[in-house]
Amino acid sequence: MKVLQTPNADIHYRDNGNPDGLPVVFANSLGTDLRLWDDMVAHLPADLRLIRFDKRGHGLSSCPQAPYSMGALIADTEALLDHLEVKNCIFVGISIGGMIAQGLAVKRPDLVRGMVLSNTAAKIGTHETWQARIDAVQSGGLDSIADQVMSVWFSKTFRETSALIAWRNLLTRIPVDGYIGCCAAIAGTDFFTTTAGLRLPTLVIAGSEDGSTPPDLVRETAELIEGADFQIMRGVGHLPCVEKPEAYAALLMSFIDGLGHD
Repeated sequence: MKVLQTPNADIHYRDNGNPDGLPVVFANSLGTDLRLWDDMVAHLPADLRLIRFDKRGHGLSSCPQAPYSMGALIADTEALLDHLEVKNCIFVGISIGGMIAQGLAVKRPDLVRGMVLSNTAAKIGTHETWQARIDAVQSGGLDSIADQVMSVWFSKTFRETSALIAWRNLLTRIPVDGYIGCCAAIAGTDFFTTTAGLRLPTLVIAGSEDGSTPPDLVRETAELIEGADFQIMRGVGHLPCVEKPEAYAALLMSFIDGLGHD
């Protein structure tokens, strides 16, 4: 296992595939870790360099005391990519990971050649909705919200499979400080103005049954970025890379191939 130690957080990461290949970086959703991408990356070609990491407060990364800012999450990611000497990557971010992608592309355009914004938006929810979530978790733990989260993460079909058990368990094992810290980061983020100034190749993906970032919200963010390609994956919720990993990989590779890569 690999961990980058920084003054503010220790970030667990994986760096697999061809070390000389096009770097593709994956940022996870709230309440998951880098295993989110396991089934999907199995469908990607071996010539890519695949970098995954656990944001602070999640997975095997350290868990500083909440709250967190989006700037801190972006800085963690920036430090990791600088450590790995990554330039001109394809950055794939889902949910809060997509917000990190937007902020990183503005702050460090040298790091990001193209973006995949999946099930995300320039602004997600309101201060009030996120504070209510934080209050619920502080009062009853993550188990108290887990069933509701599963209902927006996944389609009805997926929720009827035994795989749901593992994803629910993954969520409830996230440290409370890690979860509410990232909730606070989302609550404090509005990237409408900065994202509207981005001019880099972008694929935006929505899930037709996503109850967290519905297609219309995701489309609104796609429309901020000139030339962005908006795609809806049918029959999936907030985590389409889990429900339909092969189809998700195909969308990603179509985007990458359209850019051209060595």
